[in-house]
Parts: sequence; structure tokens; C-alpha cells
Amino acid sequence: MPEAAAENADSIVIRPAAARDLRTLLALYRHLNSDPELELHLAESRFAEILTHPGMTIFAAFAGDEAISSVTLVIIPNLTRGASSYALIENVVTHADYRQHGLAGALIERAIGAAWEKNCYKIMLLTGSKDPATLRFYANCGFAQDKTGFQIRRPVAV
Repeated sequence: MPEAAAENADSIVIRPAAARDLRTLLALYRHLNSDPELELHLAESRFAEILTHPGMTIFAAFAGDEAISSVTLVIIPNLTRGASSYALIENVVTHADYRQHGLAGALIERAIGAAWEKNCYKIMLLTGSKDPATLRFYANCGFAQDKTGFQIRRPVAV
């Protein structure tokens, strides 16, 4: 971990993201993928929607005001399994300067706890990574690779 990151390690706070965190989350998400930057008005609108969406929480680790790791948890109501909800974890990311120090694991643990508190019967997580270290990380967080996942993406307009 870089020296500045190591100095901030003791002051890292994990909490749900709030409206004031939008810009730092957008900066953090650049460490997740190479999506083009969102226009600010669109990002503000979508973030407001996320913050008020029932059952949706972005848990983040902060060093001061900087978001350095985050996990999105979505709890989905259900009519099977005795009406127990299920959950989805998405957008797991840690700033490159803070990786390998347990932040993503701590955030996933927090998200799992929140899902169990809401009586979810399962939590799903998909990854496109084939990296054995990434797969091992999720297994060490308690996830089993015992189902087959499928996805369909909307075609890109030409």
C-alpha cells in the first residue's frame, strides 16, 4: 500500500454511501472498468434514484472523504421460499492503491450481514473474472461456485 494509503488505514470508515459521495464514487468506479464518464446531471439523477430505491445500498469504505472501496447490495422481495427475499451483490471495487488489505472483504461481510438481517434466503454474486485469485477471494467470502449463471446484454445500437 502506498505511504499515504497506509497512513489513512486507521481512519477508514465503512458506511452506506450518501448523496455527498457521488463524485468520489464516480472516481472509484474508474478502477472497476473503462466505462466512459457519465455526464454529471445523469449521474446525479441516477444516484438519487439509487439512494431512494427500496432495498438498495451502496456500502463504501472511506479514507477521509475519498471512497476507496465499494459494494452494491440489492435486496429483492420474493414470493417463493416462504416469501424470503434474495439479494444480489454487484460492483465490487477497490481503488488500486488500497487493494489486498481486506476492504472489499469487509464490505462484502457488511453486505452479507445486511442481507441476513432482512431475512434473505440467498445472496448471488456474478463475476466476469476468470482470475483464480478473484474466484478464490469470493470463495473465501463464503460464496460457492455451484450454480450456472447466464446473462443477456442489450445489443449496442449502431
